[in-house]
Amino acid sequence: MPRSKKGKRGGSSGKGSLRQEVLQLQLSAKTALSRPGKNGGRGESGASDDDLASDVLSHYSSASESASVLDEGTGEVVDEQTAQEETEDKLKQCIDNLMDKSAKVRLAALESLRSAFSSRVLYDFLLERRLTISDCLERSLKKGGGEEQAAAATLFALLCVQLGGGVEGEEGFKMLRPILSSILIDSCASLSARQRCARALGLCCYVSASDDIDDLLKCMGHLESVFVGAYPLGDGSLPSVKAGTPALHSAALQAWALLCTLCPASRIESMVNYHLPRLQACLDSSEVNFRIAVGETIALLYELGRDLDQEFEYEDCDALCESLKGLATDGNKHRAKNDRRKQRSIFREVLHYIENDEFSEEKIRFGVEVIYIDGWMRRRIYDAFKEVLESGVSHHLQFNPLLRDIFGLGAPLILDSSVKAVKISRTERHLFNSAAFKARTKLRNKVRDKRADVM
Repeated sequence: MPRSKKGKRGGSSGKGSLRQEVLQLQLSAKTALSRPGKNGGRGESGASDDDLASDVLSHYSSASESASVLDEGTGEVVDEQTAQEETEDKLKQCIDNLMDKSAKVRLAALESLRSAFSSRVLYDFLLERRLTISDCLERSLKKGGGEEQAAAATLFALLCVQLGGGVEGEEGFKMLRPILSSILIDSCASLSARQRCARALGLCCYVSASDDIDDLLKCMGHLESVFVGAYPLGDGSLPSVKAGTPALHSAALQAWALLCTLCPASRIESMVNYHLPRLQACLDSSEVNFRIAVGETIALLYELGRDLDQEFEYEDCDALCESLKGLATDGNKHRAKNDRRKQRSIFREVLHYIENDEFSEEKIRFGVEVIYIDGWMRRRIYDAFKEVLESGVSHHLQFNPLLRDIFGLGAPLILDSSVKAVKISRTERHLFNSAAFKARTKLRNKVRDKRADVM
């Protein structure tokens, strides 16, 4: 780029003039050394030839080091600035390509932006372009094919994660929420598009509309209308569904469970009483991933019930535990070995929690920090962000203010070598993370309860 070339030319010129000065000093030194003075080998200043030579060499060495440091520092600044400009130019081109007439070009742009949004924090860059991107995503969701709709829904979820829970994210969510909902409940739409819209609707509502009880309940209603299609029929049997539908039911159920973590306390009891018996029946589903989603949601509802009442107990708990024990020890050979292993692991945890009120804690490391997943609600929140951020979740946990606020991590750390050597004990980190997370959840629920009472 022109700017980088200019910087390199300036660096070369400075270095050349410095070397000319050094050469002149060397020439002067040689002249002085070859011309003996009146003091028998000493110059006019009274210094010996060896001393003068040493001074020249010292000056040359110092000048060379200064030039080297100067060149390296300038090079790093120029390279970093150039790389930043090149990255922004590519992102701008991808945004322009979202309006291209070719569906192939639009899909490629959506994929490139998805990769960029998930791997780095781009708040400043996106802030002034959010409306343009939202308009392009709205067009893709309305007029694109199933693949394009699915990619646009995922990119919008990432855009909400980038912008955070402020006004900027809310205005985009209010624009696209009706479209995401209409695709989700449209039985003629692509299953993959409906599945991605379910996840996007849940995550975007969690991030951008967590303080709006109306939007929260509307989104939960749309998601519920999808996964109840897997609930038992009047005769107690499970409905037969076409291929691909269980994945949609799983996505809708998990997104609904995410929003349950924000649900007002006044609504939790009726919600738990209605859904637990029906979810228990869904444990007999033939789809392993849907069974696992059901089991995790049952555990989450149990946790919500116990948060309200420490003595909470499901009336048909014995039958539920029998079903969970069967899945935790399932050895049917007609199921894939990996599916059996994954199922047994999850349902052992669910059964252990329901019987003993104990959760197998999980530790997530990123950089020099760590968070502890010590409950089913916290696991569902982390999994929801991991599903959309994929391998970029560690980077966002380190630098994205939204995720750091949700998990009680405070402002992003700026560490030097001395700070990195200081370690906080595992117990202290665990207590701090848990306390911050629970305090935040209680505060948000209290605000929602007040709004619900007013309404």
